[in-house]
Amino acid sequence: MNQKRKTVNTHYKDRLFRFIFGNAEWKENTLDLYNALNGTDYKNPDDLEITTIEDIIYLGMKNDVSFIINDVMSLYEQQSTYNPNMPVRGLMYFAKLYDKFIEMNNLNVYGTKLLSLPTPNYVVLYNGQDKSFDRMELKLTDSFPEESRASSDLQVTATMININAETRDELLIKCRLLNEYSIFVGKVRTGIQNGMAAGDAVEEAVNECIEEDVLAKILRSHKSEVMEMVITEYDAAAHEALVREEGRAAGLEEGLQQGREQGLQQGREQGLQQGKIEEKKAIAAKMRENGVSVQDIATYTGLTVEEITALE
Repeated sequence: MNQKRKTVNTHYKDRLFRFIFGNAEWKENTLDLYNALNGTDYKNPDDLEITTIEDIIYLGMKNDVSFIINDVMSLYEQQSTYNPNMPVRGLMYFAKLYDKFIEMNNLNVYGTKLLSLPTPNYVVLYNGQDKSFDRMELKLTDSFPEESRASSDLQVTATMININAETRDELLIKCRLLNEYSIFVGKVRTGIQNGMAAGDAVEEAVNECIEEDVLAKILRSHKSEVMEMVITEYDAAAHEALVREEGRAAGLEEGLQQGREQGLQQGREQGLQQGKIEEKKAIAAKMRENGVSVQDIATYTGLTVEEITALE
């Protein structure tokens, strides 16, 4: 007999963050967050163009919120665990974002004319359990050998801001909606830590926030959608262990058996490798359309001449 339980979706904060700040219908929310972060005072949400990557476009890769306004390409990521590799991820995201920008604007990266590109801006909004920092900078060069960091020709910097409601960071004061988002996340977390069932903790947090005028407009109009984002049903008999993101951060990791972990890792690596091959083929096909020689394409992509000609 299958027994169903409810638990908090480990990605609910990502999904809820995108729902609030990455929604093309609510660009005023995104604009408000941008103004709060940059000290600007833009008024027209239509000046902002959402450019968020979805995994239907790039298999296995999507970011939280990205957009362009006034020649600035901003990337905002929400994180509930400390990840020192955010600059590496940012490098990958921005490469895709610029690729998308270049294609949509019919720009020629092989021409002699210097391209005009939007300036990148990368912010990580942290709302995990670590309260030991307010803001910090994560740099791509920290991943390089220490002796070569100063001479690196490439740098990506992610500004990480702790948005836990308790920090009272100035960003939370400037952007009311972000502050309310942090309060909601904190209420869900507190309810679960106090032993409440996940579904009860989420429903109580939603009801309390509506009563306290916290995300009230969104929660009233989209209560069922928010509940669906935060709660996911799963078949307990099909899972040997539940690994919660917050549990991992606190050192309470529940793992699958070693054999299953190895199998999953092998499958994941094979999937990533196949995705990279397909991406190279897509790039090669596009280069062929632009008149680039087969030999140059082979040099650029690493594909064989036979693989490239087979794309015709």
